[in-house]
Amino acid sequence: MIAAPRLSTILLAAITVLVAALLYSPLFVPIASSFFPVARGEVDWSSPTVETYVALAGNHEILAALRTTLVVGVCTVVLSVVSGTLLALYYHGRRAGRSLLQFIVFLPFLMPPIISGLALLIFFREIGLERSLLTVVIGHTVFVLAIVYRTVLTRLQSMSRTLVEASYASARPNGRPSGASSCPTFRARWWAAPSWLSPCRSTRP
Repeated sequence: MIAAPRLSTILLAAITVLVAALLYSPLFVPIASSFFPVARGEVDWSSPTVETYVALAGNHEILAALRTTLVVGVCTVVLSVVSGTLLALYYHGRRAGRSLLQFIVFLPFLMPPIISGLALLIFFREIGLERSLLTVVIGHTVFVLAIVYRTVLTRLQSMSRTLVEASYASARPNGRPSGASSCPTFRARWWAAPSWLSPCRSTRP
């Protein structure tokens, strides 16, 4: 009786390792070959070198592209986290237009990327916004927003509303709670979320 679940676990682990190897092993081939010179389309495995990376450090176009990638990534994360959290809080508050809001958030994520990208391109052209780094950030934010929104909303829905009522009841007239935390409602059930999802920090000395 015990051998069957154990065998299935081993089989599932073996399949997972095999799939991961098939997916990621091709990535290690160019990484390994980058440390060896290439002559006439063939890799010389007998003489390792780091000249490729030295030349890469002096390539200003590559470095500029890397800086652009980092800027787009950081801006996308910040905008999507802030916007997704605010939208999730609005939806969780049972306000008007919740269904329409959720439809708008998920629509670009559910449509084929080529359709969403073309729609954004037409929108930018109609409003007279030239293609730039700003439009790239907006496009990335539109796609990531649905993921952040759903993650935060799921965490909010897992909290009991009695916690919110208890948090309000424990608040002093100046708005500060009489307990140990500046945000006990969120602290109660957000313990399993990543650190950037928890807006609360304890104020107890």
